Amino acid sequence: MTTTEGRKSARPRRGGGSAPEGSERRQSLLATAAGLFADNGFSATTVREIADAAGVLPGSLYHHFDSKEAIVDELLSSYLDQLVTTYRAIIAEPTPSDLTLSRLIIAAFESIVDHRAAVIVLQHEQLQLSRFPRFAYLAEREAEVERIWTDVIRQGVEEGVFRRYPEPGIVYRHARDCISAVARWYRPDGQLSFADLAKRYLTLLLHGLNT
Repeated sequence: MTTTEGRKSARPRRGGGSAPEGSERRQSLLATAAGLFADNGFSATTVREIADAAGVLPGSLYHHFDSKEAIVDELLSSYLDQLVTTYRAIIAEPTPSDLTLSRLIIAAFESIVDHRAAVIVLQHEQLQLSRFPRFAYLAEREAEVERIWTDVIRQGVEEGVFRRYPEPGIVYRHARDCISAVARWYRPDGQLSFADLAKRYLTLLLHGLNT
């Protein structure tokens, strides 16, 4: 990750290159790279492999993205920006804490539909990427998301709708890791949608296995 190591200033414009952000070719390249990152890992995937899979020359890839890091940057930042925006909208509404938590969980599951690759890459690569200044926002976003969830859980404890134990941080990490793992193993089969899966997880989290 030499291009990342050399960056010492604030993050550059996402993506780099000169192509329009919303160009069809750009989005196609991003989707191809995302699939390779999710399946093979970010470090193990080369620019040439991305170009070959997309049916373009490496030089054409650099017309849209200035580096491999720029690709994964756009992949992760787009996912996290959308997720955090959704979470902020949820907690801005004055709803009971158990309903708010349910909506956060459903939103997390729904995010996998459009951002499966980003969820997988973040799950496996966050620690490595966070070592570089360009990806400092990963820790910042993670801290905000955790704060949102734990504040809602603490409010529920104060309202008497949630148990005091386990602690909010443990509940959050359990939910985060369980939901993220879904991106790796779950495939909609026409009988159980992501919404259905979210409802089942909600039942398990909020009511447990006891009859």
